[in-house]
Amino acid sequence: MDHVKPSVVFSRCLGFEACRYNGNIIQEQAVEHLKPFVEIETVCPEVEIGLGIPRDPIRLIGDPSSPSLVQPTTGLDLTSRMQAFAKHRLGSLHIPDGFILKYGSPSCGPREVKCYVNEKRGAASTKTHGMFGGAVVEQFPNCVIEDEGRLKNFDVRQHFLTRLFMQARFRELQETPSMKHLIRFHARHKLLFMAYNQSQMRVLGRIVANPDKQPLAMLLERYAEGLQEAFARAPRRVSAINVLMHALGYVSDFLSTTEKAFFLDSLEQYRSGHVPLSVPTSLIRSWILRFDVEYLEDQFYFEPYPQTLVEVLDSGKGRTL
Repeated sequence: MDHVKPSVVFSRCLGFEACRYNGNIIQEQAVEHLKPFVEIETVCPEVEIGLGIPRDPIRLIGDPSSPSLVQPTTGLDLTSRMQAFAKHRLGSLHIPDGFILKYGSPSCGPREVKCYVNEKRGAASTKTHGMFGGAVVEQFPNCVIEDEGRLKNFDVRQHFLTRLFMQARFRELQETPSMKHLIRFHARHKLLFMAYNQSQMRVLGRIVANPDKQPLAMLLERYAEGLQEAFARAPRRVSAINVLMHALGYVSDFLSTTEKAFFLDSLEQYRSGHVPLSVPTSLIRSWILRFDVEYLEDQFYFEPYPQTLVEVLDSGKGRTL
């Protein structure tokens, strides 16, 4: 299956340049695996506002909803400089499909960043977003945004990759819009929508049906909003089971009683948490190929992102079995 290359903005320290405050570089496996499959742009807000490598650490202080960005050892208040940089840098971006930003960074972190009461060592802290990372979240609400820390989690990574490549496919549709392309896009994602959010699948279906004969530009705008709602949360176990049972209906006439029983048993094993979803899914995929089921072959549910990105030797941390 061919996949569009998503456009992704990375924090530069994540395997691209030794630009951390301490002069280090972060080598993260999930980022390294993804690099060949995406169009890359990098950013290091701290270096790009004029701080050196290495440099004294910076921190967020004050009200978490509107913090200041300071360098305690020098007394520098970098708030205005970082805000101006974020506005300019993000304003110059061609809208990307996603961001992978540095976890916990007072500049890049999109979430879970410490904000201190004051500049003193040991001061109490709460959590907010980094100053640049928060601007990313605000300016690109429809982009897929994660930090490399959360991508260590199997389920978070799978959800991120699914959304990222779906977003890239929809962006390609928007670049060459037509009713024919929208219908095709919707048809190929139907099982994926079913797995994520069945009610939104029906909403998207009604948009594509276009009973009110709305112009294509308006349809695409409504469809984009519906996509964000459909993929807002990772799919539930019961939804995956429903999709696989639906897919079974396309091949069941070709299967022996023993094969059906084996599949249903693997599905029950998944339901009870004894095997991963990949076990019953792989069975269905093998039958799709064996019986040349064109409709299912075309479904992105069975390969939502390049198969190479499925790690054989995954730690399993955070994995939903």
